[in-house]
Amino acid sequence: MSQANPLAYLTEQLDEWRQAGTYQRLRVLESACEPVCRFDGREVINLASNNYLGLANHPKLVEAAIEATRKYGVGSGAVRTISGTMTLHIELEQRIAAFKNVEACVVFQSGFTANSGTVSAILGPEDFIVSDELNHASIIDGCRLSKAKIKIFPHRDAAEAERILAGLDGTPGRKLLITDGVFSMDGDIAPLKELVEIAERHGAIMMVDDAHASGVLGRNGRGTIDHYGLHGRVHIQVGTLSKAVGVLGGYVCGSRDLIDFLYHRGRPFLFSTSHPPAVAAACIAAFDLLESEPERIERLWENTRYFKENLRQAGLDTGSSETPITPIMVGDAALAFRFSDALFERGVLATGIGYPTVPRGKARVRTIVTAAHTREQLDRALEAIAAAARQVGLPAS
Repeated sequence: MSQANPLAYLTEQLDEWRQAGTYQRLRVLESACEPVCRFDGREVINLASNNYLGLANHPKLVEAAIEATRKYGVGSGAVRTISGTMTLHIELEQRIAAFKNVEACVVFQSGFTANSGTVSAILGPEDFIVSDELNHASIIDGCRLSKAKIKIFPHRDAAEAERILAGLDGTPGRKLLITDGVFSMDGDIAPLKELVEIAERHGAIMMVDDAHASGVLGRNGRGTIDHYGLHGRVHIQVGTLSKAVGVLGGYVCGSRDLIDFLYHRGRPFLFSTSHPPAVAAACIAAFDLLESEPERIERLWENTRYFKENLRQAGLDTGSSETPITPIMVGDAALAFRFSDALFERGVLATGIGYPTVPRGKARVRTIVTAAHTREQLDRALEAIAAAARQVGLPAS
């Protein structure tokens, strides 16, 4: 006797997305991640990667990865706490700690696990978290895993964050105030100076996820803490090795005791095999370039300013963006995906983003220029964006 498929509801949901025009097929990268690369058999200008500084295929990183593979092999063979801590892992952590001007650092397998593993490790059910409503999913998951009581404040609303914390004064339990440094979908920057002062007034732990600020803001890309001059006043800094650094992984910076605690209680750290030697070595090479070639960040910002200004002149809405993350606001998700498809047909990769990544009614095509894009490539992309916008009915002059 045949059994009903217990997963049939998944097929039904997929069919609904197809009918609504919000089903997305993964595009396949067939070359190195560069300003112009090959997706699905087509050469396109890539405005969809987080490769801010163009390091993902840099010869120095490639050579460092090859040399480390030849010397140490392709894997570490274990989690860090058993036998998987290699000299390269320690060197990378020390390098990041010095770069970020903190006592210590621990590297996680991804930025997602750095956030979720840290929040869930340091807090428990008796504690409170005060979190920006647009914080990254990894922060949200870490908050839930901690089982702490979660209080949400409106996006970038420091006054409301203080009102919530003031209401918790005298209440038993630890308090954590947490925010992205740069918000990944809107490209705006947290009011970090105000939030740090609020945390200090109310005795809260201050934590910042600087994934999209690392390599972008601050001296040599040291992030929002350096950008605002807040060294020593943010207790926990999270960063990524997967975006501007161009490789893979995440990290947490702070006091020596914080890092030692995470060595003992950070579940992703405890239960995941450590990075391959090639990854750690390539990351170290990337920090060499951050220190020695600050002009890469200057080019990133020159390209960003040029691109944003031309989008605005074309009558397109870039929302509240202040960084290289530049959304083209659309509203309707199906329209955003049609816009993205029209761009691809014109030789530009820029991804449509809808619910649940962003709220309903706030769909957009997200673009990111890099330091490696040439002015000619940006001009071609801008021409394609204006034409595709007209094609799908978005306002553009």
